[in-house]
Amino acid sequence: MHLSLTEAETLVVEALQRNGVSAENARSVAVALAAAEAAGQGGHGLRRVPAYAGQAKAGKTDGLAVPKMSRPFPAVLRIDAGNGYAYPALDLAVAELPHIACEQGIALAAISRSHHAGVMGLTVERFADLGLVALMVANAPAAMAPWGGKAPVFGTNPIAFAAPLPGDDPIVIDLALSKVARGKVMAARQQGAPIPAGWAFDRKGRPTTSAEEALEGTMAPSGDAKGAALALMVEILAAGLTGANYAFEASSLFDDKGAPPALGHTIIAINPAAMSAVDTAQRLTLLASEITRDPDVRLPGRRGQSSRRLALAEGITVEDEVIEAITRL
Repeated sequence: MHLSLTEAETLVVEALQRNGVSAENARSVAVALAAAEAAGQGGHGLRRVPAYAGQAKAGKTDGLAVPKMSRPFPAVLRIDAGNGYAYPALDLAVAELPHIACEQGIALAAISRSHHAGVMGLTVERFADLGLVALMVANAPAAMAPWGGKAPVFGTNPIAFAAPLPGDDPIVIDLALSKVARGKVMAARQQGAPIPAGWAFDRKGRPTTSAEEALEGTMAPSGDAKGAALALMVEILAAGLTGANYAFEASSLFDDKGAPPALGHTIIAINPAAMSAVDTAQRLTLLASEITRDPDVRLPGRRGQSSRRLALAEGITVEDEVIEAITRL
């Protein structure tokens, strides 16, 4: 089905509100999920709505939660998402961190008791649009084993980064530390499709092309041992230092069983003017121009940015079964 972004957002808002989510939270979630669809990241988009709504209805996620903020140090915000969705907490961080970064030179948000962080490139890009450099990490329910192991301990634990370019779209880097985001495996299962070889292992640590077996087993880390080490780093930054659940303590984001996931996110926003006496904008432009001297090279983030511009003008196409699942809620 073809929808405008406004129609997609309305569809999500109405479905969530029918399942015990406040209007404000439903709007925050809807904007984020529709933006994920527009960026070509359907695994983090409207396919998530049935699980999100089911968790609110069951009480696993608090659809009425209001994130609470404190400022224990001049450059640090602590945000308690209240076991609600991540997006209202992320909206609060985007609203509050920039003026602290401009004042202090750097600002950090430590977010706890949160949920699915979604397409984090969209979050860090909001800081870059304000002239800031931003780095974000988040943990997720256990889906990846330490290198050499079979039991999941780490999440796919994404890292996102954005830097502004004067007169151009920001550079945006967004990657999961598994070879692919787990949402792509979830989407394959919903479609009844196999997954490519190399994405995941089954419960016994054997490579599999079955999405079902992959979701019961573990994801393959990007870069093998290096990816597993980076996942540990993210686990420490996103959960160990924020007080959030570790990946192996968190419940699934895909069903309504168990306690709230209570995941963590850390965002660092940097004012470029604080780091050097030279014109950092010019320096970043020089680097970008050197990279793109080769006509076959594209700066990270450009595909999603182009996709979003097209979606804003022409709308998005969402699979009929996804729309039907949302309207049945």
